[in-house]
Amino acid sequence: MSLPEVLIWRRLKGRRTDGLHFRKQHPVGPYVLDFYCDSAKLAIGIDGQSHGVGAQPGRDMRRDRWLTAQGIRTLRLSAAYVLQSLDDAVRMILHEAGGG
Repeated sequence: MSLPEVLIWRRLKGRRTDGLHFRKQHPVGPYVLDFYCDSAKLAIGIDGQSHGVGAQPGRDMRRDRWLTAQGIRTLRLSAAYVLQSLDDAVRMILHEAGGG
């Protein structure tokens, strides 16, 4: 896991008190999600710089469409945003998951 993923995981793993349970590196079909909240059907991706170059944006778009077809929403956060605004990033995740 990258540093931004480790920081997010440290904040999410103890969130069971608000009814949300997050999993890290969770497999769904042909994909492995950075984080997943099953009760909210929410995939969370922490995107490094490579997600904006070459063929990666197209792969991300195909993955997001596939997840949407499975009833799973995707929230993408840049690794830089997580490092600069960890508290805001966690609040955004919890809000999207319905627990914040």
